[in-house]
Amino acid sequence: MDSQSSMDLITEDEAELYDRQIRLWGLDAQRRLRAASVLLIGLKGLGAEVAKNIILSGIKAITLMDHNPVDEEDQMSQFFVSTVAPGQNRAEASASNAQLLNPMVTVTTDTNNPAGKDDNFFKEFDVICATCCPPSLLCRLDKLCFENNIKFFAGDVYGYYGFTFSDLGTHEYLHEEVKVLKPKEGEGQSKTTEKTITSKEKIVFTRLEDELQFDWTADTPAMQKKIRQTPSTFFITRVYQEFLEVHGRRPCISSLEADTKELQNIRLQLLNKLGVPAKVIPEDFYKYGFGELSPVCAIVGGILGQEIIKAVSQKDAPLNNFFFYNGVTDDGLVDKITL
Repeated sequence: MDSQSSMDLITEDEAELYDRQIRLWGLDAQRRLRAASVLLIGLKGLGAEVAKNIILSGIKAITLMDHNPVDEEDQMSQFFVSTVAPGQNRAEASASNAQLLNPMVTVTTDTNNPAGKDDNFFKEFDVICATCCPPSLLCRLDKLCFENNIKFFAGDVYGYYGFTFSDLGTHEYLHEEVKVLKPKEGEGQSKTTEKTITSKEKIVFTRLEDELQFDWTADTPAMQKKIRQTPSTFFITRVYQEFLEVHGRRPCISSLEADTKELQNIRLQLLNKLGVPAKVIPEDFYKYGFGELSPVCAIVGGILGQEIIKAVSQKDAPLNNFFFYNGVTDDGLVDKITL
């Protein structure tokens, strides 16, 4: 589609609203965003950050999906519902404030549990971003997205720890590189010019299930090096994901003592199952994983929103495929588990 055809899909009001974005990433990229329909699962603090970022970017529509009620923790970390009384559905309570961010984006809600949804429901979307979900559901959604050419993203925040995951199947994107053209012989230094070279690149992603089932047990120097280089946040968040899988909820301050013991038990079980050294999950990890911290949600949600925008607009190389943030050590690392 040429630029003139692209302009036909952008109204004058949209061109004015998205002027700075169009200047940054181009009209065709904005057109792709304008055509994208997104399903966002999970409206805790992280989900709110993602919703904000992609609604402001100018997508076509977003469905906010959450079957849980607002709780006291949400009032401290989820800015859409900070003044909402506990008990209301998270998605419905978030919708009006989310809509105010950009009246040109269609915001709808779904209060059903995603685990009970038929596969056909998910096929209606161009992008699915799942937060607050156990790994079994994430793997199911990732596989479905891969089979139906849907862009899949996932993420979560546990206290100081957070992660994102992307699976875009086989993804093509535009890469821009600025090259300095040397002056011709006999010309002065002032004749040096720059030229932007645009090329189409391709990257292949792997499924989340393959990443989570990676075999760490090989007793080789290469494997020992890989274990050392893998962010500890990968192993730490696996403990919290397993807690969510088993108990159907996240660790709570109200049951701090019991949940701490359970997290410690899951740590030992996971270390034994994976066959990795105990030091990859510090013994005191549980002290930093209760609740959601707004700054961590902002950082992880910023990365997750950015990756959705990049994938839809097809501008710049996407992260392949994990991003891990550890607020205890204040580091963020990109990693891919499978070799």
